[in-house]
Amino acid sequence: MPHRTKHGHPEPMQKDLELASSAQAEPEVAPPPPADVAADLAALLKKAETEAQELRDSFLRARAETENVRRQAREEIAKAGKFGIERFAADLLAVKDALELALTADASPEQVREGVALTLKQLDLAFEKSRIQADDPLGQPFDPHRHQAMQMVEADAPANTVVQVFQKGYLLHDRVLRPAMVVVAKDKTA
Repeated sequence: MPHRTKHGHPEPMQKDLELASSAQAEPEVAPPPPADVAADLAALLKKAETEAQELRDSFLRARAETENVRRQAREEIAKAGKFGIERFAADLLAVKDALELALTADASPEQVREGVALTLKQLDLAFEKSRIQADDPLGQPFDPHRHQAMQMVEADAPANTVVQVFQKGYLLHDRVLRPAMVVVAKDKTA
């Protein structure tokens, strides 16, 4: 039976005291890892460093390639803006030549008229190649996105119908280059 202190608590036994003091005196130290575990860790670290370097190199190459593609795209866009009209300009040279020739020739009014008609055909062909279309909206409903109303008149046509064209409009791939200048029928009840 354990002895009791004057306060009534049991006295620790000698064996318990020895265990407690030995635990405090010598902290447990993990044995050093075997040499092969350290070598494995070193190999794993080396492998991870190699992979990280390869990924970094791949990233830098991909980044450089992306920058090259961007630079080339910017250059191509600049060239397209600068030389995009080249084909149309080449088609217009024949029209200019024909007009200059007409000014230097001594021709009758009929010959001048024929020359102008041929020159107009050349110009129409150049427009067609470049997808420029005339917009002659006579008899069509008025479209404020494609037509510019110059005035409104009473007419036998339905309201908001184009009854006269002062000047044709032109479209480039369905985009308005110049709106048609038109006269529009107004509502007779107004």
